[in-house]
Amino acid sequence: MGRQSVIVLDTHALIWWVSGSPRLSARARREVDKALRQGPVAASAISLFEIAAAVRRGRLALGLPAPEWLAELNRIAELRIEPVSAAIAQAAGNLPDSMHGDPADRIIAATATALRGKLVTADRKLRRSSHVETVW
Repeated sequence: MGRQSVIVLDTHALIWWVSGSPRLSARARREVDKALRQGPVAASAISLFEIAAAVRRGRLALGLPAPEWLAELNRIAELRIEPVSAAIAQAAGNLPDSMHGDPADRIIAATATALRGKLVTADRKLRRSSHVETVW
């Protein structure tokens, strides 16, 4: 029996996947579709914070008020929201400074690593890191 392929979506990839945006790369979409044949894809709970904050700051428009959009997101059966556990928070804090300075990105990367999964991200700094396997 083969190893289950866990996919963790970075915040922008989550938004693009949910909205069906062409901004999600073809390779990333294939990896997500492949993972969905085995079970749900994952996103860190910190992504919900990032989305709500971006909407509040006027940097993101969703077509629905953020609370409604996030409630809909939580009802997607093919998506598992991963909590920020103590182990993930510690792992994120222990990543080297070269990894990424943004705390949310560090938590998202640590989530993918903790799940032994691949991180779907367009973020070049994350993709250059040797600390997390990425797909784009």
